[in-house]
Amino acid sequence: MNGFMNFLSEKLLPIAAKIGQNKYLVVLRDAFMLSFPLTMFGSLIVVFNNLPFWPDELKGQFSTLFGNGQSATMSIMTVFVTFGIGYYFAKNEQVEAVFSGAVSLASFLILTPFFMKVTADKVEIEATGLLSLDRLGAKGMFLGILAAFIAAKIFVALTKKGIVIKMPDGVPPAVSKSFSALIPAIATMLVFLFINAFMVGVCKTNLHDVIYNIIQKPLTGLGTGLPATIVAIFFVQFLWFFGLHGQIIVNSVFEPFWQTNMLDNADLTKEGANALASHGHIVTKSFMDTFTVGLGGSGSTLIVVIIMAFVLKQKQYKEVGRLALAPGIFNVNEPVIFGMPLVMNATIFIPWILAPVLSVVIAYFGFASGLVPLTTGAQVPWTMPIFISGFLATNSIMGSILQLVQIVVIGIIWLPFLKMMDATKIETE
Repeated sequence: MNGFMNFLSEKLLPIAAKIGQNKYLVVLRDAFMLSFPLTMFGSLIVVFNNLPFWPDELKGQFSTLFGNGQSATMSIMTVFVTFGIGYYFAKNEQVEAVFSGAVSLASFLILTPFFMKVTADKVEIEATGLLSLDRLGAKGMFLGILAAFIAAKIFVALTKKGIVIKMPDGVPPAVSKSFSALIPAIATMLVFLFINAFMVGVCKTNLHDVIYNIIQKPLTGLGTGLPATIVAIFFVQFLWFFGLHGQIIVNSVFEPFWQTNMLDNADLTKEGANALASHGHIVTKSFMDTFTVGLGGSGSTLIVVIIMAFVLKQKQYKEVGRLALAPGIFNVNEPVIFGMPLVMNATIFIPWILAPVLSVVIAYFGFASGLVPLTTGAQVPWTMPIFISGFLATNSIMGSILQLVQIVVIGIIWLPFLKMMDATKIETE
């Protein structure tokens, strides 16, 4: 066992550490966090508008009155992400960040069709001067990410090479910075303007549809299927076992897939329960936060803490369990990870890896079977206590019942290992 652990730590951990420090993934993570308060607001609107005890007529009225809260936040999330990528990329390169963010957003919008097909009197017409919300949200997410990174890269490169207009010292800083950004901004946006002109004039299409159909749709399907989800959970647990923050590393890779599916589900929720049930996604950001982390933190350790506090007999374990119980209710489990410790503890390697993986499989089939309604697209805070989070994510008590089943299964897996540790510790003392 020790040899196996040494092999893993020598071969895989350096790779994981490099992924966690990759500047592009760090920028992407920060860009999503920029949009977090906005999507949280939109999530609250989704939850309120679709509470299960509202009559259908009242839901329709609430959608009319409060629907803009979702449309102006979650539905145009790609706008915030593209600006965030440009901003944080330039900030990381020590270049004026606000202008880079604005240029990245404008570059994405240059590639976005300002027309959409609408039906009037049963006749489909093409209306111009309009922006479709889905292109600013889920459907445009991957193009937004690619465009923002390329635009920020060009803008930063030109700025660093000194291809700027330098103003005299007496000019106010705001004016001077604007003129400094002028040439890099124009050059960057010209690149995207010519790309769009080529796609529209020569290819008779637009880059949104090309990226969505060729890249985003297949990758999202692969990245959010059950095998990919199991891989994600496994590596979260595996990295945490060696003391690395598994969520930060793994989420930076999978976040675009989960967020895209979450936005899709939010849009489908607007159309009604039948649309969500027939076309919605199982694995979303809400799914991962609520039915993995939402069971007590990384490794779903709430039930582990409860067993330690009230079942085990050894004093150290009982004390750690009781101290970790309060934060564990809010899914903060560093006290037990480092207090037990779980890190580099070969005795509990099997349940640490197995329990969360089996738990997410149970959750997946709970949704796939139709026993539990799909997540509505509301992004429930990962610190929300268990059972409440399950209800809010699905707008159904079945979400809470699913969480109960998960923690029971996790407890059954952990119990023999915990009792063995308890007996060994007592015998040693």
